[in-house]
Amino acid sequence: MRESLREKDLLKGYLEEHPYSQAYRFIQKQPGVTYKSMRNYLDLYYVGTVRIGTPPQKFKVIFDTGSADLWVPSIYCSSRACVRHTVFNPKRSSTFRSTNRSIALHYGSGSMTGFLGYDTVKWHLPAGLHPSSGPALLPDIHTTTPPPLLTQIGKLVGRSQAFGLSKTEVSKILEFGAFDGILGLSYPDLALTGTTPVFDNLLAQGAISQKLFAFYLSSNEKKGSMVMFGGVDHSYYKGQLKWVPVSKGGFWQITVDRISMDGRVIACEGSCEAIVDTGTTLLTGPNYDIFDILKTINAQTTSTGEYVVSCNAINTLPDIVFTINGVKYPVPAKAYIRKGLFDTCYSNFDDSLSHSTLWILGDVFLRLYFTVFDRENNRIGLAPAVA
Repeated sequence: MRESLREKDLLKGYLEEHPYSQAYRFIQKQPGVTYKSMRNYLDLYYVGTVRIGTPPQKFKVIFDTGSADLWVPSIYCSSRACVRHTVFNPKRSSTFRSTNRSIALHYGSGSMTGFLGYDTVKWHLPAGLHPSSGPALLPDIHTTTPPPLLTQIGKLVGRSQAFGLSKTEVSKILEFGAFDGILGLSYPDLALTGTTPVFDNLLAQGAISQKLFAFYLSSNEKKGSMVMFGGVDHSYYKGQLKWVPVSKGGFWQITVDRISMDGRVIACEGSCEAIVDTGTTLLTGPNYDIFDILKTINAQTTSTGEYVVSCNAINTLPDIVFTINGVKYPVPAKAYIRKGLFDTCYSNFDDSLSHSTLWILGDVFLRLYFTVFDRENNRIGLAPAVA
């Protein structure tokens, strides 16, 4: 979105109007891994499709571990964002149940207001993906022996699922984004009071065998991004999963030991807290930490408030290493520096969370590391993702 606005010479005006703007942040009942493919949009966010209602209406949603609610645009919304996207028509669904409850949801890049409804939500196995033709699937991440390959293709169904129907949507990103709504996958503590999030609803209805899901995020708009429910496909990562305890429920929050370069601590000295968030594009942290890192990589600020870095630095700067639970997770310069238009390169570290002490490990980090979100044991598993 920044590149599109920059090309039209609109970026500076947009950032002045939105000073804290940043990019956002299944299918059978027997044991095994169930998949949902996602599309990578410009390394900004990852979008998959869900179907709501009877007969089903199809929507593109961001699978977001940084929030807990599902919502989509509705026919009652008059915002420009809704005009540009698919809208849900409850009158066309025989299973829709309405409520009189108004809701409001706020994100780092926008907000929506609307009302709460209930309906059937479905996911279909991606076309061309058949578990029996692929690698062995591990329905139990605690075992080392793979079970027989799965042979059935089906669909994942969540009945009486609470979801929001928007009436207003405020944000240029919601207006121009290549997605209709958001599907939250954080802990239920963050969900609208009295509602059950999608993942918990599926568990309660026996649609998922294990209380976990995992993400594989492809790079550079490549196909193959996946969110997996109920198990882990080991072909998407190298080596062994390393486990990190969740330090605080709500968000998927963990403790980072330190952030270093060439063995020298450059941020997060004495440890810090971080959220693992598939709905955030960049590596985001407290401004004092981010400024130290930007200084270290010799980034220079621009009139739009961005930070440019010499493109040659991609080949010369060392890794920035996140040490988590005693394990080192290097982030190379080609990941924390991105190439833009006109042979200009930018930092992928973002300082927009100026009032927070939390880090957010967004897609820049998660493209490097296959990630398992284990609700049963309140922990996160990390391993190097396959290229």
